[in-house]
Amino acid sequence: MQTTPNQSFEHLSFGDAEVILECLPERIRAAFLERAAEIDYPVEAVIEMALAGYLDSEAVAFVDCKPKRGQRVA
Repeated sequence: MQTTPNQSFEHLSFGDAEVILECLPERIRAAFLERAAEIDYPVEAVIEMALAGYLDSEAVAFVDCKPKRGQRVA
């Protein structure tokens, strides 16, 4: 994960998201990309939220989070 000195949290980079997507079966990759387009979020944010939701049932979900819509995490 890449961060800049001003970030207080680490986020999945777009490049890292691409690597993850390449490793997934086509139907799962397509589902991530479709969901990202549907809610106008960067795909890396969609992957982060999916993983967080799996690991922590109280994690932020798609319905209650609007993280910098349409902007990529640098």
